[in-house]
Amino acid sequence: MGAGIHFFGIRHLSPAGAYYLRQYLEEKKPRLVLVEGPSDLEDQIENMTRSMTKPPIAILAYTSEAPVRTVLYPFAEYSPEYQALLWCHEHQVACRFMDLPSESILAIPDPKEQEEEAGEEGRQSVYKGLDQAAGEDGYDTFWERVMEHADSAKGYQQGANTFGAKLRELTEGKESDWTQILLRESCMRRQIRLAVQEGFLPEEIVVVTGAYHVEGLRSWQEEAMSEEEYASLPRVETNHTLMPYSYYRLSTRAGYGAGNKAPAYYALLWESLLQKEPLRASYSYLSRIAGYQRENGMPVSSAQTIEAVRLAVSLAALRGSQVPSLRDLWDAAVTLLGEGTFSAISLAVADTEIGTAIGALPEGVSRTSIQEDFYRQLKEWKLEKYRDLTAQDLSLDLRENRNVKSEKAAYLDLYRSFFLHRLRILKISFVSWQQVKQENATWAEHWVVRWTPEAEIELVEAALKGDTIAQAASFAMKERVEKAADMSGIASVIEDAFLCGMAEAVRYALTALQAIAVDAVSLEELASTAFRLSVVIQYGTIRRLDASPLTPILKQLFYRASLLLPGACVCDDNGSKGMKGAMERLNTVDLAHDFLDREAWIGALRETADRDDLNTKLSGYAAAILLERGEMDTERLKLEVNRRLSKGIPADLGAGWFEGLAMKNRYALIARLSLWEHLDEYLDTLDEEEFKRALVFLRRAFADFSPAEKDSIAENLGEIWGLNVQQVSETVNGPVSQEEQELLAGLDDFDFDI
Repeated sequence: MGAGIHFFGIRHLSPAGAYYLRQYLEEKKPRLVLVEGPSDLEDQIENMTRSMTKPPIAILAYTSEAPVRTVLYPFAEYSPEYQALLWCHEHQVACRFMDLPSESILAIPDPKEQEEEAGEEGRQSVYKGLDQAAGEDGYDTFWERVMEHADSAKGYQQGANTFGAKLRELTEGKESDWTQILLRESCMRRQIRLAVQEGFLPEEIVVVTGAYHVEGLRSWQEEAMSEEEYASLPRVETNHTLMPYSYYRLSTRAGYGAGNKAPAYYALLWESLLQKEPLRASYSYLSRIAGYQRENGMPVSSAQTIEAVRLAVSLAALRGSQVPSLRDLWDAAVTLLGEGTFSAISLAVADTEIGTAIGALPEGVSRTSIQEDFYRQLKEWKLEKYRDLTAQDLSLDLRENRNVKSEKAAYLDLYRSFFLHRLRILKISFVSWQQVKQENATWAEHWVVRWTPEAEIELVEAALKGDTIAQAASFAMKERVEKAADMSGIASVIEDAFLCGMAEAVRYALTALQAIAVDAVSLEELASTAFRLSVVIQYGTIRRLDASPLTPILKQLFYRASLLLPGACVCDDNGSKGMKGAMERLNTVDLAHDFLDREAWIGALRETADRDDLNTKLSGYAAAILLERGEMDTERLKLEVNRRLSKGIPADLGAGWFEGLAMKNRYALIARLSLWEHLDEYLDTLDEEEFKRALVFLRRAFADFSPAEKDSIAENLGEIWGLNVQQVSETVNGPVSQEEQELLAGLDDFDFDI
């Protein structure tokens, strides 16, 4: 059983495993090293071991067709597998991956999904049992004391193999992925057998695998997968790429089951082993927390740091260890650097334990064409410094910079904007667009930029849409056009195409919009579409794109909306909410362009304001728009107020009209004393029941008036009633009495479907 083969069981992210594995390889001097990893990813080994490759990195395998399925194999500098590859590269020794090929792994149903259905069982519950038996507070602490603090390769190997064998004994056949485990091990045994058949002597082979699998691989001579079985494995077409990774994504906090909760701390352990200074990680850990606290304005003295180191060593000694574990260091840091409170050092701990390190690859290394395009443009548009795990703000000024010589430099921010918007369209989480609040600043954009491994995966998935960022964005927008259910959806694509600087996509979407415009009947849809087109036309100049093809269709849609406006205002109060927004958008569009049929729009507003058979709130809102635009004079407003707020008009209709009127241009209304006189006279004519009905709408009309606006109204009322203005203001803005609360509570009976 396993005669001659050298098995070295490891944990996948283990500094001691990586360190002692290199010693073990130096001792055994193998001719072949077999490493746990998909056998079809061997072509990545050369790039992984290049001098300019900087871990953490990961191999990403993904299906060639949608829906895209992915599987990741991450490596830190202190990963034993990575150090095995480096050792082989340095000593010109053959090295291979020996696990199931990724094309089969991705073809097999994900056991994690089955595990979620089956519940939390298997390995995790066993871990807890082992932790408790060992008297430790968690799996990481148990592993660190037993293996990471081992003092020799033999000690590490014995501990890892014993732990793996015990874990296997307790979980055998109980885990949801047990069938896949057996399949993988059978495939790995096949790779060992093939190596021996090629002429490698068993004693010339070192197998590097997870400690859990060591016992499962020793029977390679008797129970290896046959060639027929290997040929019959399920397969799906896959691609793979090497990508930068991050310490955060290596941590268990990010959901990586094979990770550890403190990858940056484990990097300190790796440095300690390389320097042959066991306590170096302890010093570095506590010093970094102290440094973080000082940098962020929280005083921590050198004496406190020294005492924290002493306390950590003492805590370790109480548990029979010469070197503090992360738990010991954590307790010491809380006690002496956080003065007993974890919250005081929580950010420093996160920064020290997880860190913000990300990997790097040489240019041109194993990327899809869309990844190559992404990194090329990062460099071209001077955005490389934003490739960082820390979110950064990026403000753009799209106007021409006349202080530079080249066109590229003059419009650098504009080209950046095109690039970032294309990433947004592809839903690449590298970018987040923030709306600029500066009024009429069509030239200004604000972004939040943050690189994550997820963004890299999203780029790979976008490769199914095109070979470049521009091609993929164009494809994504064509898909949206084809799936659009209405004009507004297509108009949103036109807007995005302009933001992306993609004229061809604009033309494609415009053709689709013209085809569907004939069937559109909803005023809200017309208003939304017209508003989007209006924005695009306004952006056209700043984005150096020709927006003139949009002008005819905007004219058509706007004129049609003007004709439909009065009839569309025959609706209840629920429907009036959407109509009010449509009216506001159409009015904004009209104010932005002088080529629209303004006479038709003003005529539609006047008809809506005058008619008695429409929703009165919308009639009031139409009057408010006319008043704001100077299309309704004081005399006309007075006549309308007299008509709407008269004894013959039902209370809910009159108050509803006033609510609509109060939705715009409030200061102009407040300044008209005659308006408040008419409102006062109107309320005086109502009986108690009618007053309550009117009060429902009036409460709503004044609900979002500011205190200053209410004070101005109080001044008008004080003048009308001949009362002290200050007293009226205190009454209007003061606390509500018990009697008033009961009255207001009773108004719910009159809130009829509003």
